[in-house]
Amino acid sequence: MTHRVAAPPQLAISTVIFALRQDAAGNTTLMLPLVQRIREPHLGDWALPGGPLNATEDLSDAAARNLRETTGLEPRYLEQLYAFGDPARSSNEERVVSIVYWALVESSEADQAIQSRNVQWFAADCIPNLAFDHNLIVEYALWRLRTKLSYSRVAHGFLGEEFTLSQLREVYEIVLQKPLDKANFRRTIEASKSIVPTGQRVSGGSHRPPQLYTYDKTLNLTDQGPLTSKSAIRHNSETSTK
Repeated sequence: MTHRVAAPPQLAISTVIFALRQDAAGNTTLMLPLVQRIREPHLGDWALPGGPLNATEDLSDAAARNLRETTGLEPRYLEQLYAFGDPARSSNEERVVSIVYWALVESSEADQAIQSRNVQWFAADCIPNLAFDHNLIVEYALWRLRTKLSYSRVAHGFLGEEFTLSQLREVYEIVLQKPLDKANFRRTIEASKSIVPTGQRVSGGSHRPPQLYTYDKTLNLTDQGPLTSKSAIRHNSETSTK
């Protein structure tokens, strides 16, 4: 009696991209781009941008490449989210494990995304039924974003180099879907030491224009501890073999 040997699972990269954009009603909301599949399985369904992992490719490099090829975006915030590998997630005989990243882009960057019938932006909390298990992936990414917003400087991924406290607070309010007290927000953000004043103010319009801030560039947007840089990884590896 012969036993069929299962083929090893394929590895793929998918990315959830968040941006603050105006919806059809003109309201700024949290949105993400989806790509319409042009082949089976799930022909015609919407899905997260992604693709296969090349044999010699670093995971983060593969995520960045897939984003460029499918959406034209190159976000400065790109972080690994989770690995999804349920055997039932694939609709054919080949098992696919997806390494999922999430990215944040500023509104003007989002406007530079590829415009086509196969790439469209959707409100993050109101997406259609997606291919595979991508609805679950988006749900998890939203939970991760809203959770991390409370203890990290991830909100700055939605903003340009300089911003006001009001603009930063608006990011929090849109993502968390609730209003925040201005005074409490200011105290919390200033105590976090994650932003620094530029010494400049918004020009024109107001008798006392708001102050401009920037994020502390000595801190990484994506805090990955000892995995922050590839050079650190290589250094640790070389040291352990000596």
